[in-house]
Amino acid sequence: MRVDTDDFARPCSCGKKHKIDVQEILIEAGAVEKLEEMMSDGFLKEYISPLLICDTNTYEATYDIMEDIYDRCQVVILEAEGLHADNHGVEIVEKNMEEDIDLILAVGSGTIHDISRYVAYQYRIPFVSVPTAASVDGFVSTVAAMTWDGMKKTIPAAPPICVIADTNIFAKAPKRLNASGASDLFGKYICLADWKIAHLLTGEYICKRVIRMEEQALKTVRSCIKGVAAGDEEACEELMYALILSGLAMQMIGNSRPASCAEHHMSHLWEMEVINGPLDALHGEKVSVGTMLAAREYKRIAEAVRDGKCYADPYQGMEEKLIRDTFGKKGLYEKTIEENTPDPMEMVSADRLNASLYKIADIIDEIPEVEELDKILKNGGCVRTVQDIGLTEDIIPLTMELSPYVRNRLSFMRVRKMLNIEP
Repeated sequence: MRVDTDDFARPCSCGKKHKIDVQEILIEAGAVEKLEEMMSDGFLKEYISPLLICDTNTYEATYDIMEDIYDRCQVVILEAEGLHADNHGVEIVEKNMEEDIDLILAVGSGTIHDISRYVAYQYRIPFVSVPTAASVDGFVSTVAAMTWDGMKKTIPAAPPICVIADTNIFAKAPKRLNASGASDLFGKYICLADWKIAHLLTGEYICKRVIRMEEQALKTVRSCIKGVAAGDEEACEELMYALILSGLAMQMIGNSRPASCAEHHMSHLWEMEVINGPLDALHGEKVSVGTMLAAREYKRIAEAVRDGKCYADPYQGMEEKLIRDTFGKKGLYEKTIEENTPDPMEMVSADRLNASLYKIADIIDEIPEVEELDKILKNGGCVRTVQDIGLTEDIIPLTMELSPYVRNRLSFMRVRKMLNIEP
């Protein structure tokens, strides 16, 4: 399928002029053959010194089908074992790339794309996305999720000028990777609720059209989730489309607000290893667990609201001692305080929160019930519990307390710090 990107840049009722930088999106079997044509005779032929960035796994998975493209590029192959989107990964690329590079091809999944889009942005070089798995929704994002000096950050980065998603490649990816992509999308149930609640409490900008796009992505992945688990090519194409649709939503807003909030904050906290050791878990797997934890907590609060057992107290400020005792052990106290300045909670008044509790409960009702969400994830072969990613249940309370401080973004997980719930 070919996605008409012009359709997403049309005038919007929110009043914001949405910008779409990606020029071409192709999702089909044999798509890399079209990429070769683009580089030989199409709109990419002007680039004469391309750099292809991949890792040892994606090189092995794609070389035979992309041999002609590899032969015409400088190639940097990163070691897949222990690879992260961080200072070290960027440094390896910078040390090995030639000075006259004028185009970057990212051949891989989330980590390769974050490294590539960051380098492309820093050197003002366009890049082409070649996803090797339907594993994340960041292929067309304008930001890179990077670990920088131990701190998880969302850094401005370059969106691709085109996406070439070849079904013959990504549908054959390990099922765990595509399940991770589905998990990343199911996290939208939480982040959309967070965005709507933030808009209700503070008047934060929101776009109903972008909301509908994310809801369409959710509907699409729910309809094909069993097929994704079975490795069905058509279902994997639908998943890839849903992931790219979510990425376009982020591109339209200019940040990750439509696709990332409390559920991602938990994932980022675990990735920073502030309260846990290294985890053998994919990004989407951690998001999946964060989604389940947030859904369970949000539903508990909504029930308390309906029962008249929940009320808000005035905000008491950031928990600086908690931050010092936890983030401080990793040398991240000052950076965490800086990340949270100005404090987004200062815009939330207890009176407005108390007056909005029933509307907040209505928003939470749009999230599937915990049992239903668990079943959906199970049907997709997705992870669902902290034990699935190598953690224990005793980490959950501290995860909920600390994770909102990972990003300067208002989530209901952060708002709950103002709430009292009667037994």
